[in-house]
Amino acid sequence: MLNKMSLKDIEVKGKRVFCRCDFNVPLDAQGEITDDTRIQAALPTIRYLIDQGAKVILASHLGRPKGKSDPAFSLCPVATRLSQLLGQQIIMAPDCIGENIQLLAKQLNSGSVMLLENVRFHPGETANDPQFAAQLASLGEIYVNDAFGTAHRAHASTEGVAHLLQPAVAGFLMKKELQYLGSALENPHRPFVAILGGAKVSDKITVIENLLNKVDTILIGGGMAYTFLKAQGVEIGTSLVENDRLALAADLLDKAEKSGVKFFLPSDHLVAEKFSTDSPATVASNEDFPANGMGLDIGPATIKTYVQQINIAQTVVWNGPMGVFEFPRFAKGTFAIATALAKSSCLSIIGGGDSVAAVNQAKLQDQMTHISTGGGASLEFLEGKELPGVAALTDA
Repeated sequence: MLNKMSLKDIEVKGKRVFCRCDFNVPLDAQGEITDDTRIQAALPTIRYLIDQGAKVILASHLGRPKGKSDPAFSLCPVATRLSQLLGQQIIMAPDCIGENIQLLAKQLNSGSVMLLENVRFHPGETANDPQFAAQLASLGEIYVNDAFGTAHRAHASTEGVAHLLQPAVAGFLMKKELQYLGSALENPHRPFVAILGGAKVSDKITVIENLLNKVDTILIGGGMAYTFLKAQGVEIGTSLVENDRLALAADLLDKAEKSGVKFFLPSDHLVAEKFSTDSPATVASNEDFPANGMGLDIGPATIKTYVQQINIAQTVVWNGPMGVFEFPRFAKGTFAIATALAKSSCLSIIGGGDSVAAVNQAKLQDQMTHISTGGGASLEFLEGKELPGVAALTDA
């Protein structure tokens, strides 16, 4: 998947370039963009295309409009923000296919930019319908995919078009994502540590299995830790547990031991009786876990152990929070991991929505080596799965 053509390998001057971006940004009730990180991430590719004299046609989805036009999911706010950031007018197309759009595409001048309306306003997008893909492809002469966040979906604009418009190349953001995640998995500087959190073991089974023959150390936090602890016979009170995954958790612990991978579970916890932001919290160890308590964050001893492992690491991949970091009282563990990574000289890769949100909240994003823009895509990459949007690109 890493050996794909990229933007610098082709000549784009005077060509109509169909560029798939990920402008799936959060909007408030007034339709204003609340976080433009994904738009900012696409700028290097867009600016390069403009500077090289391409006729730029941008495509993206936004939200889940369920295959029909819905003003609440229009990309108009993105066009407004893009024109501000690029300092030039963005032509906002009223749709993404049709004769009218064909005409607009053919009238583009070198260095001009048109943003197509939400591709998910048509059911053919998520169905990867060949006719819909052909209509999109007819707008351009070259295909650039810069939407890593949707690369794990075989949709018309991410996978279908790539087969019809050749060469199909990776944009700068896509290339950067593949380089960082790829080098971490293929040829990491060691010790290589994976930090995995989040609610459920079932969400991360394949990731853990794939990482067991790649990493030196795994640090587990979040709700998923309690399924592992219960599998070891630890009393966990009323903590979140997947009882149907206990045998699997025990099996993963066994595999880690046989692979020589150090597998760390929390030794102490921040425990509360209720799942709420103002619930009084106490520290409890695995030995004195209260019967009526639920673990909502890792405790101070665990934080100390995990930070020590980060301090000796050369490569760290982090996916998933250590506790319920949406509640300030139970955010200490997650923020301690973010702070340790920011201070460390290791190659740090942050993948997954919640981990990225925590790093941004702590204002430490500039001190990480790489922050992945694709939650689901980076997770599937770590699982060792092929990403359809990448596989369809032209081989170098």
